[in-house]
Amino acid sequence: MLREVLVVEGKMDTVAIKKALDAETIETGGFTLAPYTLKKIQSAYEKRGIIILTDPDGAGERIRKFLTKRFPKAGQAFVPKLDATANNDVGIEQASPEAIRQALAKVRFHEFEPRFEFSNRDLFVYSLSGSADAAERRDKIGAILGIGYANAKQFLVRLNNYGVTREEFLSAVAQTEV
Repeated sequence: MLREVLVVEGKMDTVAIKKALDAETIETGGFTLAPYTLKKIQSAYEKRGIIILTDPDGAGERIRKFLTKRFPKAGQAFVPKLDATANNDVGIEQASPEAIRQALAKVRFHEFEPRFEFSNRDLFVYSLSGSADAAERRDKIGAILGIGYANAKQFLVRLNNYGVTREEFLSAVAQTEV
């Protein structure tokens, strides 16, 4: 059983998680986040730790951002959009058990002392911004690094705040150029 409690958006996400591994979940019910739900998350955060595993879409990112501000030591797990899409729907409930296990194997934690290892220049040099395929490249590299897809600005924040090393980054870039 996973030590931390997974924070997901809905009931079907919990069903998908249960197919992948033995873990406890708390469902946010979308962005409504009722006070009793926040209390449950707070309790889990203090007692066992939490991992935020929201859908790889705009709503999921807003929920993740809100929860991360409130629970800064939460783990962050990302299922790549490609692996969470089926039947014209995007969400954790669409992900295979293997994709969920892979995301949880790459959990990242926010660094309290943000580093400035990476800059906008890195994004430009490695075609992660300012090129026609930049979004696709960020998606692939984000999946390899376990930091998920993000626009260029947020991708840079994640590189610097989630403990990604230069070596990990260059390895991920090399893997996408094969």
